[in-house]
Amino acid sequence: MTSLCTDAGYLSLNKEGEQLCGDHVEIICSGGGTIAVLADGLGSGVKASILSTLSAKIISTMMANSLTVEDCVATIAATLPTCKVRRIAYSTFTIIRVSASLDAEIIQYDNPHVILLRDGKNYPYAETAETIGEKTIYKTRIKLKEDDTFIAVSDGAVHAGIGMSLNFGWQREDIIRFMEEAYERELTAKTLSSILLNKCYSLYEGKPGDDTTVCIVKIRPRRPINLLIGPPANPEDADKMMSLFFSKEGKHIVCGGTTADLAAQFLGKSVQAGLPLYYDPDIPPTAVIEGVELVTEGVITINRVLEYARDYIKDNENYAYWNYSKDGASQIARLLFEEATDINFYVGRAINPAHQNPNLPIGFSIKMRLIEELSACLKEMGKQIKVSYF
Repeated sequence: MTSLCTDAGYLSLNKEGEQLCGDHVEIICSGGGTIAVLADGLGSGVKASILSTLSAKIISTMMANSLTVEDCVATIAATLPTCKVRRIAYSTFTIIRVSASLDAEIIQYDNPHVILLRDGKNYPYAETAETIGEKTIYKTRIKLKEDDTFIAVSDGAVHAGIGMSLNFGWQREDIIRFMEEAYERELTAKTLSSILLNKCYSLYEGKPGDDTTVCIVKIRPRRPINLLIGPPANPEDADKMMSLFFSKEGKHIVCGGTTADLAAQFLGKSVQAGLPLYYDPDIPPTAVIEGVELVTEGVITINRVLEYARDYIKDNENYAYWNYSKDGASQIARLLFEEATDINFYVGRAINPAHQNPNLPIGFSIKMRLIEELSACLKEMGKQIKVSYF
């Protein structure tokens, strides 16, 4: 496994008064690499949403199957209509394709040109213009390095604030300066997208005059995180489960009181509870085991992490809370969402006697469902997930 991987994230704002966004982002990750397509449909509303969605899906699917950009453009031209009034394109698009060997190809048609940050600073790259089906397509090939960050935006970003907080909108150079100042190596693609989109929303004074989308692709080091929850169904498997868990590279999270006792026993340490600090009144306090990065309560804490995960893959509105809070769920969220690229779950199938109280809305099946749904959310974030049951 290579020591670097591709992290992709995006967010959109709808034009004020519209229920659908006229921009669409499609991201495909496979063994061959990552393909991100940002399409901007003509106009706004339902029509623009349909056009951009079809464009992004057609392009990403064809590119994933190794077809050329010429084939993609020809297929879109044959599939989607051109505006009869304005005689202009149905949808503009930006394609960022990163191979498994970290060679990147950028293909751009009539969208603001992609910004590349290298070492946190703008990195000018060469472009080659080609005419394909009467359309000028800009192509770039570049060998990537760790922390290289591509920033792709729709027209709404460079129009932000026009006639409001700014006379002539926010230019590409302004976006570059803003992102150079905001950039930090530890920030994920999704978080960087949130930072830039929030700035656009502020410039629009909360009333976006155009659909606005930010899509960021970042090259980052692989960082494994391991999470253990629940004792094994067969008590005799406890040492095997602990041995496999602690032998894994990366940080270790232990969830649940019984699980923490087993982990401490395996390590020859003790569980240090200390004074109960309720940073969040609904989340049980954390504990400490020497040799373990984080020890939390089980099902209640993981349920909150799942809530944050659902929000993260949508609007990421809770980011400001869990990114700074010290409760167990927030700490797990930071480790899994922001730091981890590869996550290993070790899930014990033992039935917890404490959960058999009919007055508690917790059961064995609920714990399994929480892990399954959390895994699905993390996969949607682009994480590599492995779940082992005991």
